Amino acid sequence: MIITGRDEVLVQGITGRQGQYWTQRMMECGTRVVAGVSPGRAGQTVHDRPVYDTVAEAAEHHRLDATVLFVPPSGVRAAVVEAVEAGIGKVVCLAEHIPSHDVMEMLAVARDHGAKVLGPNTAGLVVPGESSVGIMPGFASNIFQPGKIGVVSRSGSLGTLISLNLVNTGYGQSAFVGIGGDPILGTTTLDAVRSLQEHPNTEAIMLVGEIGGAMEEDAAEEIADLDIPVVAFIAGRSAPPGRRMGHAGAIVTGNRGSGASKVEALTKAGAIVVDIPSQVGAALQQLGVAPTTSVGPS
Repeated sequence: MIITGRDEVLVQGITGRQGQYWTQRMMECGTRVVAGVSPGRAGQTVHDRPVYDTVAEAAEHHRLDATVLFVPPSGVRAAVVEAVEAGIGKVVCLAEHIPSHDVMEMLAVARDHGAKVLGPNTAGLVVPGESSVGIMPGFASNIFQPGKIGVVSRSGSLGTLISLNLVNTGYGQSAFVGIGGDPILGTTTLDAVRSLQEHPNTEAIMLVGEIGGAMEEDAAEEIADLDIPVVAFIAGRSAPPGRRMGHAGAIVTGNRGSGASKVEALTKAGAIVVDIPSQVGAALQQLGVAPTTSVGPS
């Protein structure tokens, strides 16, 4: 799932402190925020954008392609259901600590309505020069520059670090997709890889994974058939089995999910797996991907 500068975006929870702050930052990146929803606040405006009580009311006045939720965990399930029932096809779910049964229900309802969900526990996505939806620093030119490397990351902070290293070595991003760090996700690593592969500006993919789950191994099966090169970084490879590291999904169980198994699968698929983020530029050059610029950030 990628949200471009042509998509019209709704902000659910726009009148809260975080909603107001990030709405402004998203708009600075070119994101077409057209309205917000906060129950009981209809008639107000935030950054000159109208506020409605319900998503259905907002949909009567705007073509809503996507929504981003600045909503507490207890209210996320209802907010997602409200959004997809109003016809919104792309949902960015930022909150973490959402009860698992709520996540399963909201993803099932979204699937039944043909909607795509990014998250939960995602930092969002960025198309440099076009849009930024969520809480990623898409406004920072030393981190995000228009380019041809598609980045998929389970971690917002690691994704930011990788993106910084890409820019520092002369590479920009076609798009950044933060899938989130929870065990149950609306968009998997494989889903994100497929979206980036289809993005017209993507000439290589940078996969930022971590221990736990089997999403990177699942994606490796498709990476082997891609026509574009892939570089990967797997965080937490030195963690002992059974140890949870940061994200709820970063816990190794069984034979899959360890750092070693992910590196083996990705390497077998033809990807270059780097040991540290600062090696990404050299790995891309090794694969024959030329830098976008001769210098780093402008």
